[in-house]
Amino acid sequence: MKKTRVLVTGGGTGGHMYPIVSVAVELQTEALRNNIPLRVRYIGAAEKKYRDILADNGVEVRRILGGKFRRYFALANFVDIPKIAVSMIQALWKLFFFMPDAVFSKGGPGSAPVVLAARFYRIPVVVHESDSVPSITSKFTGRFAKIIATSFESTSRYFEGLGARVILTGNPVRTSLLKNKLAQSKAKAFLEFDEELPLILILGGSQGATFMNDFVLDNLKELLPITQIFHQTGAINYETVGREFAVMGDELPPELVKRYKAIDYFDNDISIAYTACDLVVSRPGAGGIFEIAAFEKPSILIPITNSANNHQMFNAIEYSKTGAALVFEEQNLLPHLFLERIKELFSDPNRLIEMSKATAQFYRPDAALKLAQILLTINEQ
Repeated sequence: MKKTRVLVTGGGTGGHMYPIVSVAVELQTEALRNNIPLRVRYIGAAEKKYRDILADNGVEVRRILGGKFRRYFALANFVDIPKIAVSMIQALWKLFFFMPDAVFSKGGPGSAPVVLAARFYRIPVVVHESDSVPSITSKFTGRFAKIIATSFESTSRYFEGLGARVILTGNPVRTSLLKNKLAQSKAKAFLEFDEELPLILILGGSQGATFMNDFVLDNLKELLPITQIFHQTGAINYETVGREFAVMGDELPPELVKRYKAIDYFDNDISIAYTACDLVVSRPGAGGIFEIAAFEKPSILIPITNSANNHQMFNAIEYSKTGAALVFEEQNLLPHLFLERIKELFSDPNRLIEMSKATAQFYRPDAALKLAQILLTINEQ
């Protein structure tokens, strides 16, 4: 039997790469279920750690240079624009020798040359956009797509008139996070937190968020008497946060010091943190929002002020319409107001339960499966 070949592409952050991994895993599961011989190959400019994850999940990996196009003047453009041109040649060459039946693009550096090469060879393309406001890459590659999949219902209007069929799939969440979940009490105990006290998980993204780190540290003395804190600082900020907390800890009672723990970055172990917590405080990147919803956790979302296309603010607004989250703009994140909201939530268990239930209006557990099925049958549509 001739093998079905699917090519996946994308690059940049975990927000691009983890959905690719989820779709690749689901492709293999669905192919096995339907007795379809399959090869899945990645071509893109992802960092080595993501390429390793793909390889560990049975995906063949081929690298191209990539390159980021900026709509503003930057010296980096003088390096990246030639890299994009070289990537185009690399993509044409590498697609010729694989010749996939379908291409799945998640956006990010390196994806546009692959989509253009697929267009040249008349290979059908599926573009997936995670955010409520599409990136410049998705808007561009959407012009060459047969199908555009979105995570937010409101996103479809940005792709009107492109000729592609636009469908709502939601955002794929890593299946590895959702396997073998512990009970909340056991997860708290595993992390050495008090099982009887509420726990807040603070997430600033893989790179951390200096604004959020500073805000948490500035308000720890008021927060720790009412809750416990598990704080993802980001790798580059971890040592700085640790030093500042060490100084602060000298002024706190020992029982409060034990209520705070910091970590540089979560990988799959974020599953335990999500399970253990009672409330998440996070940046509203699409990947993070969908993971929070998958674990049915109430949340407070703090959009970064200067995100591209202000997509974090729009993500947060769209998600908060379900009732699952509260939104604080950075300029309105006043300590007394934040503390009051925390106290209100923890003093009203029914409110937290309702917020938790509201996540079901948003999370779509079959997102990766839908995308896999589309890719396996796109030439029949």
